[in-house]
Amino acid sequence: MADVLVIGATGTTGSLVAAFLRDRGVPVRPASRTHGLPGHVRFEWADPETHAPALSGVSAVYLVAPIGVAEPAPLVAPFLNEATRQGVRRVVLLSSSAVSESATGLGALHGLVRASAPEWTILRPSWFMQNFAGDSLALRTRDGEILSATGQGRVAFIDAGDIASVAVHALADEVPHNTEHLLTGPEALSYTEVADAITRHTGRPLRHTAVTTDELARHFAVHGLPPDFATTLAALDADISGGAEDRVTATVERITGRPARTFRDFCAREIR
Repeated sequence: MADVLVIGATGTTGSLVAAFLRDRGVPVRPASRTHGLPGHVRFEWADPETHAPALSGVSAVYLVAPIGVAEPAPLVAPFLNEATRQGVRRVVLLSSSAVSESATGLGALHGLVRASAPEWTILRPSWFMQNFAGDSLALRTRDGEILSATGQGRVAFIDAGDIASVAVHALADEVPHNTEHLLTGPEALSYTEVADAITRHTGRPLRHTAVTTDELARHFAVHGLPPDFATTLAALDADISGGAEDRVTATVERITGRPARTFRDFCAREIR
């Protein structure tokens, strides 16, 4: 098998995908924006000059869309055209359970990937458990509160390692998946239940505070997100409040052969 190009190889899922592929003996070409990172090729979505060298000799691509870009298709389409020109056969796109195929936004990439790659998979994971650790948690917290516009809507949060495990199967299995995978954790939780679980684990009080989507968007923008992306992200909370993410699938176990990890497992491993 030729190299698998892993875009965003220093990111939450990309770093795990690269590691898991190596564990399977699959040759990996990690790509990142960081100059001079040992073993990595330089890749910038906004710099097309980096695309062709990164794709040279590659058979498959783990594709993570440009972060914080509300309309990624204009950046991704030329890359996929170059991948087709160079004979890349398989593309695995990291999308979201909150996104279906559409003419705009991340959903526009679904059709682009299917049209450009003979072998393809679209991963549609629920919200990451890792959003509740480190800097990602800080994006939603304020003075002992975790902010959301979800009300008591529930989400079957998923561990990034489970997403990466499914991605590796989609990239390396002999038979292409050629489908969408809706990925969730094993239980649907409200933000109130998440805050309670984190409090029990750490012993430090954390409470869920409901805010409007406008308030949440302003909070995200103050914490560094581009305003249009902050608005888009906050609006997804309103969908959660209406029950859009209150579902559990067995896809992780069906693809990997083991159950999806629980939120308690995640807390034990990653929250201090």
